Amino acid sequence: MSTTNEMTEKPPIFTKKDLITLISPLVIEQILTVTMGLADTYMVSGVGEAAVSSVSLVDSLNILILQILSALATGGAVVCGQYLGRKDNKGAKKCAAQLYFVLLVSTLTVMLVVMCTSRLILHGVFGSIEEEVMKFAQIYFLISAVSYPFMGIYQAGAALFRAQGNSRTSLHASLVMNVINVCGNALMIYGFHLGVLGAALATLAGRVFAAVWIILQHQKKTNPYRMEGIRDLKPEKNYIVPILSIGIPSGLENGMFQIGKLCVSSLTSTLGTAAIAANAVANTVTTVANIPGNAMNLAIIPVVSRCLGAGDKKQAKHYAKCLLGIAACGLAATNIILYLVIPDVAAAFHLSEAAREMCVHVVHWFCVFSIFCWALSFTMPNVLRSGGDSKYTMTVSSVSMWLFRVILSYIFVLKLHMGLTGVWFGMFIDWICRDIFFTLRFISGKWMDHKLI
Repeated sequence: MSTTNEMTEKPPIFTKKDLITLISPLVIEQILTVTMGLADTYMVSGVGEAAVSSVSLVDSLNILILQILSALATGGAVVCGQYLGRKDNKGAKKCAAQLYFVLLVSTLTVMLVVMCTSRLILHGVFGSIEEEVMKFAQIYFLISAVSYPFMGIYQAGAALFRAQGNSRTSLHASLVMNVINVCGNALMIYGFHLGVLGAALATLAGRVFAAVWIILQHQKKTNPYRMEGIRDLKPEKNYIVPILSIGIPSGLENGMFQIGKLCVSSLTSTLGTAAIAANAVANTVTTVANIPGNAMNLAIIPVVSRCLGAGDKKQAKHYAKCLLGIAACGLAATNIILYLVIPDVAAAFHLSEAAREMCVHVVHWFCVFSIFCWALSFTMPNVLRSGGDSKYTMTVSSVSMWLFRVILSYIFVLKLHMGLTGVWFGMFIDWICRDIFFTLRFISGKWMDHKLI
């Protein structure tokens, strides 16, 4: 796919080599993350359905928190990318320090709240669940909370390096983080027989390493955006406001999205332990099919934001189409493969027969809808955010989530008695709605009219 045919007035901001250099490590990083996540779930599943169910429930809360952190990091990456596109290195450097400040304050606050109210949160979100599941869930949640500040630092650093076109640094950190996690699981779960506690400690160790690694890389003397001292973390409104103008709407969008998923998870928990376990495994294995889309989600931010920072809307739109096309082709390939292998994959997760059948059924439907809907539903919003159009994506995503994924799921399950399949069909209809509105916005070009810096 050419990156120069449509751009005759100006030289391309990104060459084919630049795009390959950026995208390749991101794809590898996503493969590593998903592979290690599968291994993680597989090892925990060996402890029993109560253990895998508790980890699944808490991870839905963890994902909510980490998605909000990711949104703040995205805000920093967009603003930093636009400074880089403008060739304003001083502005990019100040933006980097302010992003670390924002994420550090946010994560420490959330950690303290969770540590003080973990059981109350679990009861409030998931209601009445089996006592054994609740006990495991509280252990996993408390230790997860300790890891939030470390994950926030990693998210900030990784986003900033990608904004510079350097995705190898986050790849190296992710590689070792996930290896520590999986090896730690093997040692803690099978060696010391610590079960869910061991899984949580292994995750914490990996995240601590990732944070330390990313800070050491950021502070190298060769990095023009390194912090000169603690004074660089002093809050500066002129840089924090643009970061939050992207990060807050995106965080609210991700937050509403995950809260909606939590409501649906609460509904799933009423279907019994088998349904919870089937849903957990299905959610885990479908992340494999999402690898191409998630990699492009990360690549789009630095590419499109730098084009817009340079004032070149034509190139911004061209590269957006290019990366969306790559995402769609990759998603088609991975979903076809997953559709064919899911019966054998599900059988490897120690599920009961009923849970295994439910898992295979919903994953088959997922693969069909994902091929046609996922890229426009989840990759396209990052194109719009790169132009500062985060309020639009927040509005569409939130309304669609509550109208379709949440309300329809309850109707499908409680009124039409569709079971776990009803939960997933609510999600698919949500995708279709998002596809329509995001595509219309992209075609209109209004997403490129926002001024951030």
